[in-house]
Amino acid sequence: MGSRAAGAGPAGAGGPPAEEEMPELSDGEEAWDDDEEEEEGAADGLRTRCLFCDRLFSSAEDVFCHCRTEHQFNVCDVINKHGLDFYGYVKLINFVRLKKPTAAYLSSLSSPVPWEGEEYLKPELEDDLLLQFEDLCEPTNVLCSNGLNDTVMLLEQLKHAEHRARLAEAALARAQDDLQKMKQFARDFVMNTDVGSSSSSSAIADLHEDEDGVYFSSYGHYGIHEEMLKDKVRTESYRDFIYQNLHIFRDKVVLDVGCGTGILSMFAAKAGAKRVIGVDQSEIVYQAMDIIRLNKLENIVTLVKGRIEEVDLPLERVDVIISEWMGYFLLFESMLDSVIYAKDKYLAEGGSVYPDICTISLVAVGDMNKYVDKLLFWEDVYGFDMSCMKKAVIPEAVVEVLDPNTLISTAVVIKHINCNTASTPDLEFSSDFTLPITKSTKCTAIAGYFDIFFEKNCHNRVLFSTGPQCTKTHWKQTVFLLEKPIPVEAGEALRGKITVRKNRKDPRSLMITLSVKDTQQTYSLQ
Repeated sequence: MGSRAAGAGPAGAGGPPAEEEMPELSDGEEAWDDDEEEEEGAADGLRTRCLFCDRLFSSAEDVFCHCRTEHQFNVCDVINKHGLDFYGYVKLINFVRLKKPTAAYLSSLSSPVPWEGEEYLKPELEDDLLLQFEDLCEPTNVLCSNGLNDTVMLLEQLKHAEHRARLAEAALARAQDDLQKMKQFARDFVMNTDVGSSSSSSAIADLHEDEDGVYFSSYGHYGIHEEMLKDKVRTESYRDFIYQNLHIFRDKVVLDVGCGTGILSMFAAKAGAKRVIGVDQSEIVYQAMDIIRLNKLENIVTLVKGRIEEVDLPLERVDVIISEWMGYFLLFESMLDSVIYAKDKYLAEGGSVYPDICTISLVAVGDMNKYVDKLLFWEDVYGFDMSCMKKAVIPEAVVEVLDPNTLISTAVVIKHINCNTASTPDLEFSSDFTLPITKSTKCTAIAGYFDIFFEKNCHNRVLFSTGPQCTKTHWKQTVFLLEKPIPVEAGEALRGKITVRKNRKDPRSLMITLSVKDTQQTYSLQ
């Protein structure tokens, strides 16, 4: 997914059942006579809307009774099924108010549930009678054994739900603020530490926490999806592969890992897939549900919120897995791990993963202007020597678009991945390389990029490259600056070794060690 996964997804909430993934409320909801409406709301004071239709009631007891008889939804059954506590009940009510799922969808859910997020502690309706109760005891013991009478007990026990929800929301905000302060302290500490050696670089990596939550949260923002969708090289390559190879998708069951806005899922549906399951952990999946309904594909496409490693899919096997999981330098973000997990667990015998082939390549760069701008700059900053900063700058890999005129070697492939056979250990590797130099100059950096291939069983093969001599993509290229430029001659073979491994403290980031001639440096990509 790049600046993404998707995935993957890149992991949260169970998905809707096979036949229904959270459609809009039916336009055929039973109408009510005006005199009946007035009778229900005759009492003075607040009135609250039904969870599933627009009818108003003067008490929560009446709401729950109406939901049971008219919508076949029993809130007690849901509370017992999922063992909801006080806050779980509050989140459930606000989730229903906000997302407007059907009663059948809610009743069919398995754990984990989609209302776990702290945002559902915020009341969706002002003065919601369903949230104005006394203290909540154990709901599984209190609510549901005797139908309506137990609902009355619920009303008596939950009076301060909204108040507690607001207190919890305030506590969460304070905790998030404290976390940001801790992260800033860590950054300030690192900037004052000697980080020149590879061992020091590893120490930097050890300071980073596993920030899976931050990763998935970033994909809940619209801007990153807009950037990816507008990347025509990326999106049109997937579209062309799918639309030009309809035989791969016709009447098949397709799994989209890290579905994002659902664009690949919709391509697959339009290509004739019998059923498409899209999985994504980020909040964007709720907008994707709206997009699916807006395009009238809800009978084919089912979206599930959660990590692919944790959700319960409404089926056991799929015929095709599609995913746009790629990150900077191909493996940044580790979303391919999720695709491999999905392959091993859900892919039917004879099924296929797309894209199926990926390669990583290296090329030598000679750009003294960029070297001066990035490194020599620190030797004289408004008359002050800040050269110690170079030790902090060099270990950070740079993601940028290279000028093709600065390339001084032929590119070589240092890693080949077949997504249909790959295993997770394959994603950490070492490789010797030889770069044939094409220009006599100074090598100031080594750059990496990747190529993607859709080939298996394809009548029309599709590929795209993120290399510096091709149309630019949002992945750009990954540049590893050398501390000291290396003089090279045309015709020379510049030999080296690269080692790629995950950061043990933050597995979504990479630690990359480059040895070129007599120099060695470890870089972080995060």
